Amino acid sequence: MGKRKVAALEKIEADLAGLQYKIRKDPEAYEKEFIENWQQFDAAHEKFLAAPVGADSNSLITFREHIDLIAHCAELYPQITASFPAALKDVLTKHHAVLEPTLREKIVSSLTLLRRKDVIDSNYLLTTLFPILISTPSKSLRMVLYQKILSDIRNTNTKTTNHRVNRTMQTVLYNLVTSDRSSPKALWAVKLVRELWRRQIWSDAKTVDIMRQACLADNEKVIIGSVRFFLGGDREREEFEDESSDEETVDIKKVKHLIEINKKTKKAKKALDRAVDRAKKQERKKNSPHPLNFSALHLLQDPQGFSENLFEKHLQNSKSKLSLETKLLVLQLVTRLVGLHRLTIISLYSWFIKHLSPRQQSASSFLASLAQGTHNLVPPDAIEPLIQKIANEFVSEASASEVCSAGLNAIREICARQPLAMNETLLQDLVEYRKSKDKGVMMAAKGLLSLYREKGANMLRKKDRGKDATIGLKSGDLKQLRYGEEQAGEIEGLELLAKWKEEQRKRKRAERGLPEDGDDGEKGEGEDEDEEDSDEWEVASMDSSDSGEWIRVSDSEDEAEPEPDVKRQKVDSEDRKESDKENGEEDTTDFVKLATTQILTPADLAKLRELRMEANIDKAMGNRKRKQEMEARHVDEGLTAEQIEAPAKLRKSTKEERIALAREGKPDREEHKSTQAIRKSKKEAEGKSTTNKEKARKKNFMMTLGKAKSKQKRSLVATRNILKNHIDRSKSGGRRRNGIAR
Repeated sequence: MGKRKVAALEKIEADLAGLQYKIRKDPEAYEKEFIENWQQFDAAHEKFLAAPVGADSNSLITFREHIDLIAHCAELYPQITASFPAALKDVLTKHHAVLEPTLREKIVSSLTLLRRKDVIDSNYLLTTLFPILISTPSKSLRMVLYQKILSDIRNTNTKTTNHRVNRTMQTVLYNLVTSDRSSPKALWAVKLVRELWRRQIWSDAKTVDIMRQACLADNEKVIIGSVRFFLGGDREREEFEDESSDEETVDIKKVKHLIEINKKTKKAKKALDRAVDRAKKQERKKNSPHPLNFSALHLLQDPQGFSENLFEKHLQNSKSKLSLETKLLVLQLVTRLVGLHRLTIISLYSWFIKHLSPRQQSASSFLASLAQGTHNLVPPDAIEPLIQKIANEFVSEASASEVCSAGLNAIREICARQPLAMNETLLQDLVEYRKSKDKGVMMAAKGLLSLYREKGANMLRKKDRGKDATIGLKSGDLKQLRYGEEQAGEIEGLELLAKWKEEQRKRKRAERGLPEDGDDGEKGEGEDEDEEDSDEWEVASMDSSDSGEWIRVSDSEDEAEPEPDVKRQKVDSEDRKESDKENGEEDTTDFVKLATTQILTPADLAKLRELRMEANIDKAMGNRKRKQEMEARHVDEGLTAEQIEAPAKLRKSTKEERIALAREGKPDREEHKSTQAIRKSKKEAEGKSTTNKEKARKKNFMMTLGKAKSKQKRSLVATRNILKNHIDRSKSGGRRRNGIAR
């Protein structure tokens, strides 16, 4: 076979690759050759600028190879290649629309390589690539530029946050969004910001401000992307964090085991080192302090003005051409902001009136938005007509069960946030639906009833209040807050800690033989008995002077007529009420004393967490009354249409749904595997070995033939001895005597 002829271009390529290797090994020795190649690049550059469209393929290939060589060696000759980045930028900026795709990609990758070698800084690269990203018609180039810009910002902020680069890029994106509201170019700013927020590279107020401006754009795609950022950006960030933590999970024991049983190679050793490094990195990440990742909704500078602008521009404006789905997204964002920051937009509630109808498309989404846009500072007069409209349109015996349950659920969610918006007559009518035969309607009505047993039991009939609410109303513990009234802030579960401390104090006093209700500062029996007696006498005299019994004793001493039994009973009941009231005041005093006079130690905080967990378990098991559950829900997460329609899921499932539920978590029927086969495939997937019995079963027949022949030749005595030894071994735990002390 003859020697293959090498083309001239292949020779050039091979020569340049070899020259690049030699230059990197000894830059001084090959400086002359590099200068010659630089001059060739300069000539090719001038030739290309003279005719960028009509250049032949051979000259373009030569030009591309010289760009590659100089980009890899530019940092070794900084004075010679000082004009190289500017030349590449000039070619890419002016002629990116007509450049050959391969050459265009080579110029972009060369600029990125120069950035990695610190020949150019990040600002230079980003300000070069981003204007091309938003102006080029080529889809492939846009994807390449997007990935390069994203990776450069990520690499710049890897070790420490580069505020200078971030500020420059954020200013560019902000100007892009605000310069032309109707331009689709702002969509790239939205994409970049969402991805950088998801990766937790940008998480400051400036980033949120860019998306705030994007929400007020005129282009529908830009509006959808920016609104989804506020509604789901934090959830995306959490999911990305979970994915990254799952990817880093490495089983070092498994890697070590594979290395031990396999052939020892350098590749396997490197794999073990990488696994150890990743495990150490994961451990450092686990032990490092968690960063304060504020929600985008909390970082808004002027939520009131932003909500009003959004509502007036996209919802209230009759000239708005947004689709219904986009309007629902904007409405969800506006109501989330109103509910979260407790804003006041009175015109929002009157706007809802025309959309509260079962015939309205996506009616449950409108109901959910109305519920999450309600809070305790909204005037009840603004909400009451809406509740009346929902009750008239959705809740009736003629309505379908799904419609009725959705209406009752919406009313319950609204009233959980503003209980004063409900009037007594309507509430008593709605509560009667708990006798409905449909399970969804019945549960929705019972939910409304249980809510008002906690929030406003005095609005219910006496027979509907229940035991706890009736006792709470009589004792005065259950009070309905007035409009604008706020509950005093407190540490959750602190009353449980106060009660536990009081029980511990009483138990310790009982163990020492002291009275439970006494003071911890009391002295022992043998110390100053007279002083102790006088103290007890003083306490007794004070108690007797305050009680009603002392008055009756004085009357009997003056030989007055004895009181009738009815009066005595009345006095006794009053005493009991007073004593109950005093006990309640003592509990409150203990709680307030613990909150204001003591510093909680780490042990106290640990016990507080434990008591809180026990209380939550009791509540989940139904042992304790539900407390402020409806109010605490959806404050930060928002309310969805699925949660409004939840009782509709209580209907009987179809045959197809039951079959799908039965098949969940089971292997496909096409495989027809036995349980043992499934177990075996699972073992193989996990990289585990087989048992000795399975290995013996798979052994080659010729290898077992000798043992089989020797068994046939054994005498009866030899067989008996072998079986006897086998029995002894099995009794003593096998050949290794497992479990038997030697």
